[in-house]
Amino acid sequence: MSPTRRDRSVLASVVFAVLLAQVLLYPGVPDLVAAVGATTALDASMWFLVAEFAAFVVCAGLWGAASDTAGRRVPFIVAGALGGAVGYFALAVLPAALSLSFAEVLVVRALQGATTIGAFSLAMTMLMDLGGGHGRNMGAAGIAIGLGTAIGAPLGGQLYGFGPFVPLYAAGVLLVCAGGLALFIPDRAPGERRSGRLSRALATLSERPSLGLPYVFGFIDRLTAGFFALVGTVYFREAFGLDAAATGVMLGLFFAPFALLQYPFGVLSDRVGRAVPIAVGSALYGLAVVGVGLSPTVEIAGVAMVAVGVIGALMAPATMALVSDLADDSARGTAMAGFNVFGSLGFLVGMLVGGTVADEFGFLAAFVVAGALETGLALVSLPLFFRFDFEDRRAVFGR
Repeated sequence: MSPTRRDRSVLASVVFAVLLAQVLLYPGVPDLVAAVGATTALDASMWFLVAEFAAFVVCAGLWGAASDTAGRRVPFIVAGALGGAVGYFALAVLPAALSLSFAEVLVVRALQGATTIGAFSLAMTMLMDLGGGHGRNMGAAGIAIGLGTAIGAPLGGQLYGFGPFVPLYAAGVLLVCAGGLALFIPDRAPGERRSGRLSRALATLSERPSLGLPYVFGFIDRLTAGFFALVGTVYFREAFGLDAAATGVMLGLFFAPFALLQYPFGVLSDRVGRAVPIAVGSALYGLAVVGVGLSPTVEIAGVAMVAVGVIGALMAPATMALVSDLADDSARGTAMAGFNVFGSLGFLVGMLVGGTVADEFGFLAAFVVAGALETGLALVSLPLFFRFDFEDRRAVFGR
């Protein structure tokens, strides 16, 4: 195996471990928040998930800028992974040991998210640093993300059967493993440390406004992920009477095709450009989301979840590869951090809007709103593809 392929596999394994740890908590999050002192299900679950992703939004750019400034990735990945592991263990131990209020638990959750995002975002950035084709590298990242979430949902549901804190301990162990794996990867961050590099990195977005396009689509994609992590979880349990294990299986029906198809769709985007997968996917994605909410039986809902996963797999690697296409080599960490910030904002919006609408108007209204936001934002953004300069258009529309 070539060094590039080996490092691609190891980095994808780091991304996989981080996402697996994160998603282990989702199927039984109502049980988890009850165990740490919450008195409501939907609202408390929403704020527990929001606390982590709010920290992602605030801290992703800091990790990326620090990495670009230092000209190193690996030490920051290790620090983020080990810090995230401590955070997961603290969530399992401290609420009972220190009699924490639920608000204090949310602070611990935010600190865990602030460190975890460093490992995730910079592992993605190291994949951007590799050669071999951006679509191929982002396809590897996508399949790692998809497999982590595909396995995490049903596995987390099973782990909740042993107790509400078991997924937290498992998540902590996974992040320790992720930090250990990162030590075996050589740094390929472009350039050397220079004074003023931090300000240069933070100026990336204003210098390359074309990066706004993949950021918008990253926002849209993660909006629906946040929606399903919260509203979908509670919906499946209440509408169809599913327990945590069965809910994990339902979430897995989305994440399994999302995982398995990421790599081939990423390679496809290298051949045909980024515009076709993104445009076709965005046109259908919102409709598929609404289809889940309209499903009269759990079986039909499962089929609709598979469709959402296939369409998401078509879009995701092309969107991430577009970040690689458009970013300067010297500011990839900040570029990918920006993508993750917008993605985390989308996740937040998906949870907050979905949770609020579901609480006030019911689950069907929440699915319609989420689908409409997805399709509407995509349609507004698609004309921007044709405003790229010549070199950017070659990546977007194929060579």
